[in-house]
Amino acid sequence: MTTKALTGLLAKPADFAVTLPATTAERAFVYAYALIQWPWLLASLSGGSQADKQALLERVGLPADALPNLGSWKADTYLLHRVVDMIEALRPATVVELGSGATSLVIAQALAANGGGTLYSFDQHRPFVDQMGQWLGEHGLSAHFQHAPLAQRDPRWPGVWYQLADLPPAIDLLLIDGPPWVIHPYVRGMADRLFDRVVPGGVVLLDDAARPGERHVARRWMREWPGFTFSYEGGGTKGLLVGRRDGASV
Repeated sequence: MTTKALTGLLAKPADFAVTLPATTAERAFVYAYALIQWPWLLASLSGGSQADKQALLERVGLPADALPNLGSWKADTYLLHRVVDMIEALRPATVVELGSGATSLVIAQALAANGGGTLYSFDQHRPFVDQMGQWLGEHGLSAHFQHAPLAQRDPRWPGVWYQLADLPPAIDLLLIDGPPWVIHPYVRGMADRLFDRVVPGGVVLLDDAARPGERHVARRWMREWPGFTFSYEGGGTKGLLVGRRDGASV
């Protein structure tokens, strides 16, 4: 299955038939950023050591062959461990992730091991989404997977973003691992349209936070969302931004 395949350098192509076309300025910006951030892309090819991956699998109770080769556009072991940390601490009723994949399997397994909860997972690549339910089913797990074409614009941010439907009204944990940077280096900034749904005490995780584009996004979020406390973690190969909504959990 696609989700178990060896990791390539580039993300899977989007369903461009339903994607709004990029402007000339956006395409030029992407090309310029490709020249700037190649060191970060190269570093991200490492998904973590085999020992770290094995420790993760043992921690959540998955078999040794459950995860694909990690890195590049797939999650690294640092992110996956931190996701499990958050699920163990928050015991979330609702998790939303933007960008399905290895994270989906780990989230679903961690939820099952920590009192339950529901995962809503969105991705722009329809064949990938179609395979995710089967992959989780092999491990007795389930989640709400949905194809979310890149068909939304926002005047506050460049690029095109997911057309989301059936979003839960309250989110305890929000994981942002898409869209891919080739849409636009700042495109993940549009995830802040979901921040009002994050409950007090809830957590936002932004993967690839070491990249220049995501650093720009993080700085804007820190200015524009004072009700969240953000911190950067550099323990993995790609960087992680953690944001927690102020106030006690409800």
